[in-house]
Amino acid sequence: MEPQLILLFSGKRKSGKDFICEKLRKTIGDDDCCIVRLSGPLKQFYAENHNLEWKELMSDGPYKEQYRTDMINWSDGVRKKDPGYFCKAACQTAPSKKLWLVSDIRRKSDVKWFKMNYSNLKLIRISADLEVRQTRGYTFTKGVDDVESECDLDDFKSWDLQLINNCQEDSEKNIEEIMRSISYT
Repeated sequence: MEPQLILLFSGKRKSGKDFICEKLRKTIGDDDCCIVRLSGPLKQFYAENHNLEWKELMSDGPYKEQYRTDMINWSDGVRKKDPGYFCKAACQTAPSKKLWLVSDIRRKSDVKWFKMNYSNLKLIRISADLEVRQTRGYTFTKGVDDVESECDLDDFKSWDLQLINNCQEDSEKNIEEIMRSISYT
């Protein structure tokens, strides 16, 4: 079954995309909703190609950070051959649910791929102040935070929702606003 609605989330590192997606999934329930992570197949294929621990790459810890720059460069090479490669891989393994929350759209090519392959989409940009992101563990990293994987959607203007996520109160308001904006049966 193809999803009736797909929410595409974008935002800088430590803006709270995953947090918002997890809260939405819990609010809506696992019967109707799932989180689809483009980074899942990317990290899995990278781990397989480099003999690394996939589950550690999926974590938010130092192991992932150790390989982040090389992983970005490796995935850029894959995308040059097939811009939708990781989108396609993530969707092929996604569970059959009415609503998909794609938690990590990072590039215009990701948006383009979803628009070419699915019709009922909402694009949501999550942002947080730099100081807030830093309290969540963000530190600027050259070669990570100043490259396409982090910056390609900075000038994108076609968001259905743009939400600020600086605190718990913001998160709760954001969940309410997203819930008001979606409809699926």
